[in-house]
Amino acid sequence: MNILDQIIADKHIEVSERKSLVPVKLLEQSIFFDGKVVSMKKYVTNPEKTGIIAEFKRKSPSKGMINAAAKVEKVSIGYMQAGASALSILTDSKYFGGSSEDLKAARHFNFCPILRKDFVVDEYQIVEAKSIGADCVLLIAAALEPEKLKSLAYFAKSLGLEVLMEVHDGEELDRSLCDGLDLVGVNNRNLKTFEVSLQTSLDLVNRIPSDFVKISESGISDPATLIQLKSAGFDGFLIGENFMKSARPEQAAYNFIKEYKKLAAELALSQA
Repeated sequence: MNILDQIIADKHIEVSERKSLVPVKLLEQSIFFDGKVVSMKKYVTNPEKTGIIAEFKRKSPSKGMINAAAKVEKVSIGYMQAGASALSILTDSKYFGGSSEDLKAARHFNFCPILRKDFVVDEYQIVEAKSIGADCVLLIAAALEPEKLKSLAYFAKSLGLEVLMEVHDGEELDRSLCDGLDLVGVNNRNLKTFEVSLQTSLDLVNRIPSDFVKISESGISDPATLIQLKSAGFDGFLIGENFMKSARPEQAAYNFIKEYKKLAAELALSQA
């Protein structure tokens, strides 16, 4: 059993336990449940913004503990002040050290789109995402049968949420594309082996229909890479570990974005 299979198996057990503890009716009474969703699509593609979805995560199965001391309030506010377009908040506890409370805190302090980054296997988690203030949910093609992914996407849309589907290869992309999606992300990290290659994004970008906002995820550590990915056709970039491994993730994001803007301005000047 690879790590993704293990995570998904554990997630089914976890969701079953949560369902018995907190019924859907209770989730629907949350102060966030009827809140207006902030569009991830609009913020990521806004030419005034960077397209960066800055991620908050404390640990990962591949790297272990990345930043145990980071405070979600300080980091999320700092990310947005640095110029990020949106936030991604890990809510998986066992493997990534996150929680629903992290996302609620990020929502409390920021008016921007927030992606609930988790391993969604059940409609319950989508209701939960709405109840904690998320605007967008992640559906991982490698973890879901195409029909299941489609039904979860439609369910998320029925609640007003946007949907980011994540793929790792062309086969996942071809079998899982459906009209219930808003954004399609290419994860440069293979969740089964944890190997990282930016070539994955470059190989798949033109196979993603232009109806969807295109996101390159993981393994991005150099501002120059964003220029390359942008010119290849990506609208947005999900960056987490590169910021979180710093003692001050928000400062790391600020420095990265400042350099990216400088490179983008130089490129625009040279093309004028």
